[in-house]
Amino acid sequence: MATLREIRRRITGVKNTQKITKAMKMVAAARLRRAQESIISTRPYARKLGELLRHLVTKVDVSLNPLLAGRETKNVLLVVITADRGLCGSFNSNIIKAAVAHLKTYSGVSTKVLTVGRKGTDYFGKRAFDVVHRHPGIFNDLDFSDAREILQEITEGYLKGEYDKVEVIYNEFKSVIQQRIVIEQMLPIPPEELASAGGLRSLSQVDYIYEPSSAEIVNALLPRHLNFQMWRMLLESNAAEQGARMTAMDNATENAKELIRDLTLKFNNARQAAITKELLEIVSGAEALTKAS
Repeated sequence: MATLREIRRRITGVKNTQKITKAMKMVAAARLRRAQESIISTRPYARKLGELLRHLVTKVDVSLNPLLAGRETKNVLLVVITADRGLCGSFNSNIIKAAVAHLKTYSGVSTKVLTVGRKGTDYFGKRAFDVVHRHPGIFNDLDFSDAREILQEITEGYLKGEYDKVEVIYNEFKSVIQQRIVIEQMLPIPPEELASAGGLRSLSQVDYIYEPSSAEIVNALLPRHLNFQMWRMLLESNAAEQGARMTAMDNATENAKELIRDLTLKFNNARQAAITKELLEIVSGAEALTKAS
């Protein structure tokens, strides 16, 4: 049975841990607010740019642009976006498990991995995976140039024929307590027809006159679209990470509170037992003295 001193030390240790988890929760909440504002302001532009590009793709010959033309899939690149730090629940483990499971679906196809974030870099770098590029530590000071650098590596390899298909797996931010694992095909850009919504005509149902031409506009928009989509994915993952960390630290704080309550009850019971034992010893000693006299 633990002594009173050991129980008291453990209570002190749990209280110190609770202070740390509470402070980390507050830091994550502040970062989440900024990350959430960034992703909310980014989504409308990314969505509209994608709609415009998908509409233009239906007006041009996709075979003239290598980023649009599909080809036989012999080599696949999977971009895995994880966090740089832990203490965010199952955020990193879920995305890594999903990435490994997705890679196993490509039987008979050469697969390569590009890692973004220290956790994914450490995992795939220490195992039998063909990691072509690594980007650890970018979320400490996330910048648009990071997305541009990653995309440049992707497009250069794709245009050289090193891989025929590029997919990105990341955590999409839904709410503070919910993140959704998403796998998106980045290259070649899949053509999608836009459906009308709410009784209004979509872009694909409107015939526009483009100047100078649809093909030239597509060639100009493609790099911007890809850069911004990669930037959006990084922002989504960052916001999801902060939400997961805030939730994990909140749960840890509540668990510490329950543990302190249980340890305090255990300490009081042990102290009461010690007091009772001392009283019994005193009474027994007094009775022995009385009988001896």
